[in-house]
Parts: sequence; C-alpha cells; structure tokens
Amino acid sequence: MATKTDFTDGEWTALQRGVTGSAMLVSLADRDFTDTFGEAGAMAKFLQGQQMAQSSELIREVVKTHGTGFGLTTSPENLRAETMGALETAIATLRVKAPDDVDAYRQTVLGVAQAVGDAKGGLTAVETAMIEEIRKVVGAG
Repeated sequence: MATKTDFTDGEWTALQRGVTGSAMLVSLADRDFTDTFGEAGAMAKFLQGQQMAQSSELIREVVKTHGTGFGLTTSPENLRAETMGALETAIATLRVKAPDDVDAYRQTVLGVAQAVGDAKGGLTAVETAMIEEIRKVVGAG
C-alpha cells in the first residue's frame, strides 16, 4: 500500500491540487460572489468527510490539505491549466505508484466537484460542463 513517502513533493502537490483545483473550477465556472462562501464550505465539508469515510488510506491523507494550492491572484485560465495538468499528473502517478487508489482518487475528485456544484441550488449548465471536462481528464468519461 502506497503512502505519502512514496511520492515526490511535486507528485504530492499534484494529487492535492487536482482535488482542490477541481472544486475551484466548478465554483468559478458559474461566478456568483454570494455562492462562493457556500461552495467553499461545501468543499471543506466534503474533504473533511473523506478524511473519515474514504476507504483508501492514501486518499484520506491526500485530502488533509490546508489551503487550495492556488493564490487569490491565480487567473481563471491558469487555474484551469494548472488543475488539468495536476489531474493528469496525479492519475499517471497513481497508475504507476498506487494503482489500487486510482478509482478512489477519481471518485474523490468528482465527488468534491459535484458537492461544490450542488452547494447553492444545484448544478448549472456551465458547472455540469466543467465536471464533464474534469471527468474526461481523470478517465471517467
């Protein structure tokens, strides 16, 4: 079973940024400042729940992230590019170093994206499209 020590700092950062970036992409897909707080809360609640409910010890450790790994000045274009790159790196790394955890990671990424989208009255068409794009990158589409 893989643990954090089996990954380089860059690989670990990609694993975490893939999760948090996915949530942020869905949140920013349909920009409404009043929704931002509820969506941030939904992300935090989902990730906290995964720390206890996730069957994969590795993924429980991944979701123990503090912060998103993205700054306030990160542009939407950079957020998208960096998140998609992080997801690609994360999936490729897991396939090599922890193949048994790929599905758990994929489900966590899609779960947090869905939780954020559902946070304020359900998914919009733009949020649904972003989740579909994330789904394709993680190989679930």
